[in-house]
Amino acid sequence: MSLAANKEALHRQPSILDVVNARAERNPESPFLIDPVSGVVISSAEARDRIRSIAANIADKDIQKGDCVAFAFSNSIESALTILGIMYGGYLAVAINLVAGDSTIAYVLEHSETKLIIADKEARQQVEPLAQATPLPARILELDELDKSLVNNEALAEDGGDIDGLLMYTSGTTGRPKGVVLTHSNLIAGGNNTAIAHNIDAGDCGLCVLPLYHINAVCVSLMGSLVSGSSIVLPKRFSVSTFWNTLHKHQCTWFSVVPTQISYLLHHGENEDCDSAGCPQLRFGRSASAPLSPDMHAAFEKRFNIPVIETMGLTETAAQILSNPMPPGIRKIGSPGIPYGNEVIIADKAQREVIRGVEGEVLVRGNNVMRCYLKNTEATAETLTNDGWLRTGDLGKMDEDGYVYITGRLKELIIKGGENIAPREVDEALYSHPDVIEAAAFAVSCPDYGQRIEAGVMVSDGSSLDETQLIEICIKHLGKFKAPDRIHFFPELPKGPSGKIQRIKIAEMVSA
Repeated sequence: MSLAANKEALHRQPSILDVVNARAERNPESPFLIDPVSGVVISSAEARDRIRSIAANIADKDIQKGDCVAFAFSNSIESALTILGIMYGGYLAVAINLVAGDSTIAYVLEHSETKLIIADKEARQQVEPLAQATPLPARILELDELDKSLVNNEALAEDGGDIDGLLMYTSGTTGRPKGVVLTHSNLIAGGNNTAIAHNIDAGDCGLCVLPLYHINAVCVSLMGSLVSGSSIVLPKRFSVSTFWNTLHKHQCTWFSVVPTQISYLLHHGENEDCDSAGCPQLRFGRSASAPLSPDMHAAFEKRFNIPVIETMGLTETAAQILSNPMPPGIRKIGSPGIPYGNEVIIADKAQREVIRGVEGEVLVRGNNVMRCYLKNTEATAETLTNDGWLRTGDLGKMDEDGYVYITGRLKELIIKGGENIAPREVDEALYSHPDVIEAAAFAVSCPDYGQRIEAGVMVSDGSSLDETQLIEICIKHLGKFKAPDRIHFFPELPKGPSGKIQRIKIAEMVSA
């Protein structure tokens, strides 16, 4: 190797290939991926070999470096290996959200110009017709068709961390979703930020109950476990009835969920006799993807005696940007915490930092921030400032200790009679009643005030709560002006792939 090439190699940022290889070489027998049903455990060395084989399978299909290779499947060991195998080989992994609807899936396949889709049998039935209808039909390769003996080391060029690794489309409530391009360095930073914030090391074992087409599962659970040398349990999907038993059986030390799952665990009758007594090794639960109601947060911790670490992350930042400190550090209920591994400020409309306690937009800067939105220079320019800050679109305040409090979304503010009202204020008032499992306030056009407030709720089975009672609760907490005029009851509120309740869809449902 020439001197110039050697210097370049020394300064090259590591890629997924480098991290997978280093882990296997450092501790080849350490457990990495665990199937909760069969009990199969894949070691670091076996994972590396399987990942290499998957990359070779893709090369065998004449797919070129940098081409888009989509994945569509439920969670499993093979699913996790496949995602890493796509990136390990230098291909761009495209996440297919199987519950996004056929039109969205077709758009993602066409917009990304996906060349190959790796799917399980069930997903193949859904995506294959959509793939064939695109201008450049993608080929399909089933998970069980992967040749585990196939190895092609010539196809594994040691690219640096600046190459693109993951393409994940945001679940926008209006318009077409945007394709977030994350480099290998972004993904590794996302995993490292998680591991640092939660003190995750080789002795830990996490439980991943979010789907691998969601950034939380990929970066927090999978990448966080990969970079920390720890292990991860991968059930097919989230199940309230098996959740606690899985944690106990596999001696998990942490789990990552979203607020709707916390609500289900808290309210579900099958868990009346469950607590953390059978899981003494369980260090913490982690909540992300949407604000966690303080009342729900406190109720969960009281019932299960498990610290819940509230965090905040975005697809555009490879998941986590903020986290509350681990015990015995100070956790502030109602706040997603302080920055770990990146910078976060509260800024005015000119992206200038404001003083503590003043509301503004949350901006983030760091190695975890996306490279761009695919084929969308206008949206990229609107989101990324010239000095590297990413505009989250979230409104918030920062206290004197550096803890951030999210007050709303720029695009979700309800403007009633010229006054800005954050929907979350109404949500939290509704969540103060223990029978409310899900709640979301939203704006409705009004000839008198411009907009008025309504809300959708899901309540516990057998609850006698009615609209009048809930409106009275909101008046008590917020005053009459901010209380909703109407409350709509649903068996379940509509959500995006991350589990985040979609306010605009509720508004569309009640106006239909």
